[in-house]
Parts: sequence; C-alpha cells; structure tokens
Amino acid sequence: MELPRYHRMRRALYHLEGSACAACGGRFFPPRSVCPSCRKGDLAPYRFSGRGTLYSYTRVGQAPRGFASLAPYDVGMVRLEEGPLVTAQLSDTEGVDLAIGMPVEMVTRTLRDAAEHGYIVYGYKFRPLLRP
Repeated sequence: MELPRYHRMRRALYHLEGSACAACGGRFFPPRSVCPSCRKGDLAPYRFSGRGTLYSYTRVGQAPRGFASLAPYDVGMVRLEEGPLVTAQLSDTEGVDLAIGMPVEMVTRTLRDAAEHGYIVYGYKFRPLLRP
C-alpha cells in the first residue's frame, strides 16, 4: 500500500469506520459515497462495533510480496453484527480450533512491514472472542 493511500484510509483501517445510508438504513464497509441499495448520496460515517461471526476462513501458506514474513497466517470473512461481510487477516489463532460461526472481535495489529518505504502498516484484524 502506498503511503498517501494508507493515510487516506487510516480511519477505516484503525476504527472499522464505514458509512450508513440515511434513506434506507444500509451500512457499508468500506465507506461509500453512494448507497448501492437505494442509489442515494446521503451517507454518513458509521463506526462498526467490531464484533461478528466467522463466515469462512483459510490458511495462507504462500504469502504474496510484503506478507512473506507473516506466513503462514489465517484469513477470514467476518459477518459483522451490523450486517456487512468483511475480509481480514485473523489474529491470535494459535492453539484455537477455528470454526464457522465462531464469535470474533476486531483488533488493531501490524498488517505488514513496508521497510522499503520506512513505515509500518497498521490496520484491523479479527481474533476469536474467547469470552463472549
């Protein structure tokens, strides 16, 4: 991720901030400027709770460039309590038997080390919610 894009996306990456449509009540992540459901442009920032359930998951063994130091790692699709489906890396999964429907929560963690640019990219990941 290039530095200017990273700085523009910090709110979404750190706080799981999306948008909500005042007209139809739809909630979206990542943020949108036009509602895909009703086509209205009256969207406001919306901060998601960060809680949801594991919808699907897989283990990445051959990581793409920039993520090789993290391999192997887990990636999952999470259905947020508010509705949207979010794809993210999973964290704190060592010794945990992942299962579809497992409750998870959002945490801020290092996504990758962009040493060639001199900055570390932080963002959201999800971890199993061990104490609901």
